[in-house]
Amino acid sequence: MSEEEKGFVIKDRRALDEKGELKEKDLNEEKKGTKEQAAKEEAQKPPLPEANFTSLIFSLSSSALFHFGEIPDPTTGEKKEDLPIAKHAIDTIAMLKEKTQGNLTEEEQKFIESVLTDLKWRFVKAAK
Repeated sequence: MSEEEKGFVIKDRRALDEKGELKEKDLNEEKKGTKEQAAKEEAQKPPLPEANFTSLIFSLSSSALFHFGEIPDPTTGEKKEDLPIAKHAIDTIAMLKEKTQGNLTEEEQKFIESVLTDLKWRFVKAAK
């Protein structure tokens, strides 16, 4: 084959037109891609727990356990101990227990007392 018979096609793949504005085709594809990406990311996220008093206490206790060095950092996998921050989480739970006295169900009251007792023992053990 000679060079004349091969031929070639030129496709303009630039996203901007002569005026520097996004081409209509690319604009529609960009919107579609953004929506699809957002839908994929949303589908991959685990469902959030119900927002209630128990989940709040559980979250604070998990934070304390993390700062005791019992739970590894999810990004690095390292366990780090930071007792002042762990104590702050315990103090926050104790404050919530005091402020909600008389307004909790029996189950919530038992849960907060149990969590608080456990975290205080862990703090004493870790501080030695």
